Amino acid sequence: MTSLLSAEPPAEPLPVPRTVEGVAAGLRALLANGALELPLPGHGGLARRWTALAAYGRRDLALARLAEGHTDAVAILDEAGRKPEPGSLYGVWAAKSGGTGAVLDDGRLSGTVRFCSGLTTLDRALVAAGDRLVEVDLSAAGVQRHPEVWQALGMDASDSGDVVFDSVRVAADSVIGPPGWYVERPGFVFGGTGVAAVWLGGVAGVLDVVREVLREKADEHQLAHFGALHTAIAAADALLAATAGVLEDAPDPAVLNDTCRASVEHAAREVLDRAPRITGPAPLCHDRGFAQRLADLQVFVRQHHGERDLAALGRRVLEVTP
Repeated sequence: MTSLLSAEPPAEPLPVPRTVEGVAAGLRALLANGALELPLPGHGGLARRWTALAAYGRRDLALARLAEGHTDAVAILDEAGRKPEPGSLYGVWAAKSGGTGAVLDDGRLSGTVRFCSGLTTLDRALVAAGDRLVEVDLSAAGVQRHPEVWQALGMDASDSGDVVFDSVRVAADSVIGPPGWYVERPGFVFGGTGVAAVWLGGVAGVLDVVREVLREKADEHQLAHFGALHTAIAAADALLAATAGVLEDAPDPAVLNDTCRASVEHAAREVLDRAPRITGPAPLCHDRGFAQRLADLQVFVRQHHGERDLAALGRRVLEVTP
């Protein structure tokens, strides 16, 4: 069976306890050794791209969040016929949560953007401002970072928080694409499925720990839960692997993207429910790395909006089904 997950878990886990500085150092190392230079969407290399993203997630979800954001920004720039600044780490900041968001007015960027990952680590960001996308040098005057607003234990080392843009000057050549281009371009869908590949790696990372717990001793109830987790993860993995070969040429890629995301989200919910029932309290209380993996997954997978996204998928399926 074709898989995005390697037979062996990734080497070199991040030091525990994990820190923002440690994740940033790991990300800089990936940039320096070329590990973030993934096949670009639209050129037939999605399987290799998603395999790399899944490997990042299996290693550490905070690191993977920043790695995926950088690679997504590079892909967006490529789709716009642009090149990233050499040696720079990028992110994509596009959240419009609770009425927040950035606006571009007469060459000035203003507003608050929430859920910005890498806010003290990254060099540059692609920021959604209304219906425009702009590239921002994060050392510019008026860029105000607020990591203190992030109170979650999950993804705590992803360097996330709010960014306030206080009349930041944006040159005309830093505006990317025409109005609406960011969400209307073909690569928007490819990026959404790439995030699902990271989630897939995250659930596989939890299963790696559970597997080692069960090697010491396992009863039939634990094995039943383990079998259910294996099935859910294998199904999501197979779906993403198959989708990687057809998504770029699909007549309705949004349905495939949303189906993949829903499949991995379902697997993640199974993991979050069953893994602690398999292990009991000991690893949750004595293994910081395992507890962190579960906390990270709980937060990160909520980029999927649950029933709202499932309803949108159901609506699309009805529209395209004869």
